[in-house]
Amino acid sequence: MLEGIHVEVLLAASYTVFLAGVAFLLEWLARHSHKRAEHYRNSGFVYHHKLDMWDCPAGRQLTRIEVDYKHNIVRYRAPANACNACSLKINCTDSDEGRLLESRMDSWLESELRKFHRGISLVLLFLATMILLVEMARHASPRELLLTVILLLPIGIAETKLFTSFFNLRRRT
Repeated sequence: MLEGIHVEVLLAASYTVFLAGVAFLLEWLARHSHKRAEHYRNSGFVYHHKLDMWDCPAGRQLTRIEVDYKHNIVRYRAPANACNACSLKINCTDSDEGRLLESRMDSWLESELRKFHRGISLVLLFLATMILLVEMARHASPRELLLTVILLLPIGIAETKLFTSFFNLRRRT
């Protein structure tokens, strides 16, 4: 025992903090990685929200040609004659029909990749919750209960938010 708290409870508490930290780090890394991938995919192109069009690095406009609601993708294309005459074509596209740019309608919060990472985070938080609940049942001194409850509250709140968003998104798809 260490100041009224059993060593097992301290180890379990430390492990749950570690699991929660890994879950939050995974969420952050997944979101960061998604944003970077989106940025590199359209690198050099500038989107004009009000006009719903893209400008290419050579200054040509890519206009909307198609919306694929099944896959939540909007496709934009530059005029073929502009691309075929462009000096940047060799580094931009090999298509003779003009550069095609795809933009996802769904955000990171709605993507399939997000659901996968969110599921892993939920499993980690659920495991942390179970460890704390077992420790509460095994060691019931006031200090040990206080420690486990203090850890359970933020983990439970985070778990509830992630759980709700995960299943709300599954119903939409």
